[in-house]
Amino acid sequence: MSEIVRKNLVKFAPKGKDSFYDVLKIRVNDYFKTNKITPYSNTKMHIKTIIMLSLYFVPYIIIVTHTASSFFALSPVLYYLLWVVMGFGIVGIGTSIMHDSNHGSYSKNRTVNRLLGYVLNLIGGYSLNWKIQHNVLHHTYTNLDGLDEDIDAGPLRMTPDKPWKKYHRFQHIYAWFLYCLMNLYWITAKDYVLLFRYHKSDLLQNQKTNLRKALIHLTFLKALYFTTTLIVPILFSGIVWYHVLLGLIIMHVIAGFSLAAIFQPAHVVESSEFPHPSDTRRIQNNWAVHQILNTADFAPNNKLICWYIGGLNFQIEHHLFPHICHIHYPEIAKIVQQVAKEYNLPYTVFPTFRSAVKAHGKMLWLLGNNENLPGHLNKTA
Repeated sequence: MSEIVRKNLVKFAPKGKDSFYDVLKIRVNDYFKTNKITPYSNTKMHIKTIIMLSLYFVPYIIIVTHTASSFFALSPVLYYLLWVVMGFGIVGIGTSIMHDSNHGSYSKNRTVNRLLGYVLNLIGGYSLNWKIQHNVLHHTYTNLDGLDEDIDAGPLRMTPDKPWKKYHRFQHIYAWFLYCLMNLYWITAKDYVLLFRYHKSDLLQNQKTNLRKALIHLTFLKALYFTTTLIVPILFSGIVWYHVLLGLIIMHVIAGFSLAAIFQPAHVVESSEFPHPSDTRRIQNNWAVHQILNTADFAPNNKLICWYIGGLNFQIEHHLFPHICHIHYPEIAKIVQQVAKEYNLPYTVFPTFRSAVKAHGKMLWLLGNNENLPGHLNKTA
């Protein structure tokens, strides 16, 4: 992790009087007051929570009982289908429940947010690391090289500031395979790598913990996870161990690919600016403008996508209002788009999920085949 994070040397420009964000906040607050609704979850969100949790835990209950062997006897495909459903359950829980909860936007009750945020620990992750990587780094330093870990993707070049290598020429092809492995790396090694990195950057202190405590906590959670998802099914499902292991792998391949396909088109596309801090460690724009210039929405009219992946297809609204439950983003998006227009700011939205994924693939090609692509992006490249 960059020294910049630890010393907090990167500063955004002042927002100024009657700024875009000030006006936007006033209108969004008026929306909730006028309609007399809470910015937190509602009945629709509660119903969705039950469904998302069921997508993961109902198939799991079937797998760890002898019912799984009955499924396998009928057809191995039916057995593996249970793991597939659990994979989509991970995506639903991650994008809808855990995401809002760890942002404190699911409920005004902190205990509710904390408990639902802990669900991440039950599906292979570690909520402490997630809060640092996502809430602190990604949301503050979106698309800034060395600060936003979401664009620090190993052999992938996701920012013009990352050194170009010859193998990047093919990243628009091999990236999709790496995305399939993302969750497998996450549940095994990544959380440990992040803990040591955050310890060196003094980021654990802000979470009121230290490396020793965090390592003990993480190791316990990982042991619990692999016990429940691997050992218990092997012992009680009546299924041979290698079928259980393959099912676990299938589940995380689906989850990893899906989550990457959801998150990456929101930031790693041509419309994003990828600014580089000046010699004085300052960003030219204020924080809110920086967010809207480096974020994109997609598929705003697709009701299934809007329901299933939370508000992550409304990434602009989420980055500007992470404290508001995603269930409200479709309406808030109308306000954001109008205010952005009044301030002559771009509002990037891809009409479909397919077009967003395609735009991300094109961006991977641009970054992989243009060694000296500038931070503001050469549109003619």
